Amino acid sequence: MKSEPRRIIKENDGVVTRVVGLAGSLRAESATRMAVRCALRGAEEEGARVELLDLAAYDLPFLGREREEPGARAVARFRADLRAADGMILGSPEIHGSFSGVLKNALDLTGSDEFEGKMVGLVGVAGGQIGAVETLSQLRTVGRSLHAWVVPDQVSIGDSSSAFNQRGEPARPEIGTRLRTVGRQVAHFAYLHKCENHIQFVKEWEGAPRTSEAANPKPVAR
Repeated sequence: MKSEPRRIIKENDGVVTRVVGLAGSLRAESATRMAVRCALRGAEEEGARVELLDLAAYDLPFLGREREEPGARAVARFRADLRAADGMILGSPEIHGSFSGVLKNALDLTGSDEFEGKMVGLVGVAGGQIGAVETLSQLRTVGRSLHAWVVPDQVSIGDSSSAFNQRGEPARPEIGTRLRTVGRQVAHFAYLHKCENHIQFVKEWEGAPRTSEAANPKPVAR
């Protein structure tokens, strides 16, 4: 069994971390949204304040229309919410071997101002048994290009139609554990980074467990 990051967050140390989730699906009860919610619970267990940002509620314009009203106001609000976060969990269904256009457009409307130095966790959901390996690989590349720290662990979920029960909980307990571990890693490393505890950050980053799904065996520091 893989170990989870060691909890060091103290309730009264004055440092508050915020972790937000983005689900690349606009359906209210999609498997992707359930997966991101579960990962956010892990971040909350680690002491972070968490929030699922609903992309449908922002009504974001397509890239190229972001300076036109009222889309410009929606983009400004979305980017401000991301800038206020210390960590993010990105989740997407795998569509045609890639992550969703919904999430792609949202990310295209942002830049390094929102992501640089932030912790990012990845979750992919697919209808087939193989899972969302391509989605995770591509999202990891996007995170690195935005100068984010993409945490070593990630979760690929296959057979999405049966992956969650009617309560929105993972049907298989091990999937729930892995999702919460991703959230805990995001919150844990965000805390270390915010505290400027660089020695501890590097030590734990290099020793963090990695799944066999990880696209890069040794992440490049950004």
